[in-house]
This record gives sequence, C-alpha cells and structure tokens, in this order.
Amino acid sequence: MSEASSDYSTVVEDILKLVWSAEEAGRDGVKPKDIGEHMGVVPSTTTENVQRLVRQGLVTHEPYGRVRLTEQGRGVALGMVRRHRLLETYLHEALGFSWDEVHEEAEILEHAVSERLLNRLDKVLGYPTRDPHGDPIPRADGSSDEIPGAPLDTLPVGNGGEVERLPDRDPQALRAWEEAGLVPGAHVVVRASEAGGIVVSLEDGQMVHIEDSQASGIIVRG
Repeated sequence: MSEASSDYSTVVEDILKLVWSAEEAGRDGVKPKDIGEHMGVVPSTTTENVQRLVRQGLVTHEPYGRVRLTEQGRGVALGMVRRHRLLETYLHEALGFSWDEVHEEAEILEHAVSERLLNRLDKVLGYPTRDPHGDPIPRADGSSDEIPGAPLDTLPVGNGGEVERLPDRDPQALRAWEEAGLVPGAHVVVRASEAGGIVVSLEDGQMVHIEDSQASGIIVRG
C-alpha cells in the first residue's frame, strides 16, 4: 500500500521519488552528490537531507555509499509516482495539455493533491495503467503493470519494435518526437549507432536522431 504524502515535506518527497526512479531504471540507489545536483543544493545541505531521511526510516545510507529506499520509503515514493502519473494523464486527456507540458505541471500539483481527489481522478479516467509517455501508473495498493521490452540503446542495428515508453523530462525532445511520430505504439528500427546518439526509422521512413542520454529511457518491445 502506498503511503500518503501529507506527513512529509516537498524536499523529502522529491528525494524519495528521485531514488525510486533510479531503482526503477535498474540502478542500485543514488549517490548523495546526484541528489545534491538534482535538488540544486550544496553538499552540506544534501548531507543534512539524507541524514533526516535516514532518521525517519525512509532510506539507508552507509558512509561513502549509495542512498537506497527502505520499505517505508518505497511506499511514500510510490504514492508520489502515482500522483505524478495520474495528474499527467488527467492534464493531457481531460484538460488538453500537450504531453510536453504535463510533466512540469504535475511536478507542482503532486505535492498538494489529496488521496480523495486522486482516487476520484483515477475513477474518472477509467483507472488507466499508463501515463501519456507510456510510464506505468501505480495502483492504490502500490502494484503496477510490468513494461515489456528493452532500452533502445541496447538494440543492435537492424533490430526494432514497438515503443512502449519514453522519458518525459525534456519538453523540447518530446515536441520533436511527437512531430516525428515517435510516440508510444510507434514502430521503430535502429538504423545506425553514431557518436552521441542513435538513428531510428519510423514506419513512414522518417529518420530520427536520439541522443544517448535519452535512448536508455526509451523502451522498445520487439
């Protein structure tokens, strides 16, 4: 069961979500310096924040080691991810926001929405399992559907498949991808791997260059 977030500060929620995102991507937690860079704070402030989360039982951290979620911390993080992705879906489907706008708006709203409102949005939307970018939406009990496929940057040249999800943090990239037709459900084939990125072709023959930093977040099901 995902935890309600009302007992935690915005800073705590953002750090927990950052660690959860790293773990979802298959990484073993995060380094404190990664937290500091993400939050835009100095190392001493990062240390204080991490120590606070350790005292609250939300993360574990050994000296010079990585920050990892505890079971309690994972529950809070899942609650935040559920809020974020449901809000993105509602903003896109019900309010007409484009898919490159919803991430920033959801980042603001996710800290304020109540569980009652969130559950109502979930019902009104028909209990969606994916957000506009293809990310799985955790259910109220914390479970979510597995996303099949492999990162685009692991596919050899000549291989491809159906796009299942795309990273949502770069509005400019999202606008360019949408214009090209690179959206969930599109079929792509890797045509070349070159310095700084990967070139894929879409069904209409259009070629799209994807930077290395983005390719690992694009999941393709063969």
